[in-house]
Amino acid sequence: MRSDARKNYEHLLAVARDVVTEQGADASLRDVARRAGVGLGTLYRHFPTREALLEALLRTSFDALTAGASALEDSDAPGDALVSWLRDVVTCANEYRGAIAAMVAAIDDPSSALHASCVAMKAAGTRLLTRAQAQGLARRDLDGADVFALVSALTWLGDQPSLAPRADRLFRVITSAILTR
Repeated sequence: MRSDARKNYEHLLAVARDVVTEQGADASLRDVARRAGVGLGTLYRHFPTREALLEALLRTSFDALTAGASALEDSDAPGDALVSWLRDVVTCANEYRGAIAAMVAAIDDPSSALHASCVAMKAAGTRLLTRAQAQGLARRDLDGADVFALVSALTWLGDQPSLAPRADRLFRVITSAILTR
């Protein structure tokens, strides 16, 4: 990518991060282009769909969560490692209000721009769950899809103004239901 195109891309991404943080995953792409001082065509050249823009925004965070899970796989406390990672995933997803719907849809849609990063993140969480299960610290009747669904539910709670105050307490309730000790 040419240096000026790279600069435009990074600028669009920074502005989009602010707009999506303020307005949620359904933020107006026109607002992104307007705030970035570019035409809508320029935005679409870099990000042909809303999903492609979300993928670019979330990719760094998802990659960090995947790497974080890999680092936690060597933890002496696999139950705590799983809970720590789950909290990080929920926190990340809550940064972009409404993004959880796109994440859930992307898991089952290989053509989605978000698919690869969501699948990698889910696999990383599944490895943490499996490790905790192997040591008798997590319920054996759960799988990675269940954990991803629980993360989705917890993230959804954080997106609801009237329920957000309960999110931390319900996180503890859900993680205590996942762990056996």
